[in-house]
Amino acid sequence: MRLQGKVACITGAGQDIGRAIAVQFAQEGAIVLLNDIWHSDTLSHLVAEIGIFAQQASIIDGDVTSETEVKRMLESSLQIYQHIDIWVNAATGAQFAGVEPEASGLHAYTEEERFRRLLHIDVKGTFVCCRAIAPIMQAQGSGCIINMSWDAALIEGATGMDYCIFAAAKGAVHSLSMSLAREYAPTVRVNVIAPGSINASSLYPHMAEQKSPLGRFCTPDDVAQTALYLASPQSSYITGQTVVVNGGSIMF
Repeated sequence: MRLQGKVACITGAGQDIGRAIAVQFAQEGAIVLLNDIWHSDTLSHLVAEIGIFAQQASIIDGDVTSETEVKRMLESSLQIYQHIDIWVNAATGAQFAGVEPEASGLHAYTEEERFRRLLHIDVKGTFVCCRAIAPIMQAQGSGCIINMSWDAALIEGATGMDYCIFAAAKGAVHSLSMSLAREYAPTVRVNVIAPGSINASSLYPHMAEQKSPLGRFCTPDDVAQTALYLASPQSSYITGQTVVVNGGSIMF
């Protein structure tokens, strides 16, 4: 198994991409630490699911945008496991951008509030977690960080204020990751995954073929397989890169 003996923390593990990554990593032998304050009610079910195939998973509570709470998360985890080898920043405030089908209650927020909240979770959260885990990985002698962007944020852009807000946040994550990859090298690798539209087939069943040359939309498992590769020894010479997972719907 490619991640045997590794300890991996996945933020945003309670839904979609984060959840799929947690399952894939556990199936490949990793001990997985699960964090998600927005979907915390689903984490106990995920722990039980991972336990079915005899792998270890635990929940670590904490707000990824708080330096104090992230530090506490790390200290408590290290007391138990002694090391953290992989960190995946999959937590997102996409619901505030209105780009998730299940997003609701957005009328309670002004456009500026939504923009601020999205940046707070996606950009500040990524920054805080990277800055906290990197010194630990450097002291260990190795480590891997994977951040999440969005394909349209990198080259094509998107119309509509909801998508503009989301693109701004994910574009910032992309640029931040490139800078951190240089700063943390050669000990810690930092890479980015930029998925296309996730699980959009239910919303646009007749658009999949024209949207992607591969004839379907992206799934969380597609992203998880890419994360597994980036976290594994097979990608030991890859850092500062963005892997676009969108079936060719955007090419560059």
